[in-house]
Order: sequence, then C-alpha cells, then structure tokens
Amino acid sequence: MGMKLPDVTFRTRVRDDSIDGPNPFTWKDMTTQDYFGGRRVILFSLPGAFTPTCSTYQLPGFENLAGEFAEQGVQDIYCLSVNDAFVMNKWAADQGIKTVNVIPDGSAEFTRKIGMLVQKDNLGFGLRSWRYAAVVDDGKIVAWFEEPGIEDNCADDPYGESSPENILKHLKANNPFAVAS
Repeated sequence: MGMKLPDVTFRTRVRDDSIDGPNPFTWKDMTTQDYFGGRRVILFSLPGAFTPTCSTYQLPGFENLAGEFAEQGVQDIYCLSVNDAFVMNKWAADQGIKTVNVIPDGSAEFTRKIGMLVQKDNLGFGLRSWRYAAVVDDGKIVAWFEEPGIEDNCADDPYGESSPENILKHLKANNPFAVAS
C-alpha cells in the first residue's frame, strides 16, 4: 500500500452553457492530480459501462451508499472504465447518477499503468479493466480491493471484493477519518 497512482491525462467532456444545441459539451483535460490530489476518495473500476453487473450492482451501489462513505471521510467517489467520455457520460445520465463521478479511460492508459488491463475478446469487448477498487489519500492507494482470478478472457465476472458494501465494511473497521454523527 502507499503506491502512488499513475500520472495520466484523461480526455473528458463537460457541460458548457455557452454552447447551444442538443450536445452542449466541450473537451476538458483532467489529470490524475486533478481527480485524486489533496483529498480522500474511492476509485473503482469495472469492465464496461452499460454491462449487467456494473449497471445493476456496482455503480448504483456506490451511488446509494455515498452518504455513508462521506461519514467515513470519503470526499469523492470515482468510477473509471475503459470507455470514452461520451459513453461514460451517457451511462451516468441513464443511471441517474448524481454523486459518483465517472472517469473515461478510453485509451486504457491509466488501466494499463496500474496493471489492471485485461483482454475480454471472449465477450467481444477487447481491452478492458479488471474489476477493482481502492481507497486513495492524496493520490496514494491506502486500501486495495481486487477481484480474484485476474486473467485475459476470464470465463466469469467475479464481483464481491470491490463491492461498495465490502469497502464500506473495511472503512468502518479501519478508519481514522470517520466523521462523528
């Protein structure tokens, strides 16, 4: 633990009220430091937007437990996937996400540098992230939750270690940053 997150620039799309029309967004580069510097956050990554486990359990689970994570001193929650900014923003909107922030890793640079890039050609996905989560303090990993059995073209999709419930349980048991209720 204590590993520093890789330095990456993410290509994001953000709303720009000066733009008219059905797509009022503009490009904005965001860095690892922009997202993770100077605060306590949760980062979780998953194989893909709009996929069953990610859309049914993981993303909505983090969204639903955001208040409890805040009580544990978590300032932001980030969902990262090897998808582009358009897909990530549409998925967050379709899911009604208000608290969790999505990070597009369209070229898989962050995922590769953190060692979680796997092939999912068996599902027609190509290169994707293995499912994991981390508690990050000022850009350094202080707790790591990785699904077992990382391998290319894995026949199943393990889920449990990186679940919001598991991370919340860990924080409640090991957290010097908890906010008194």
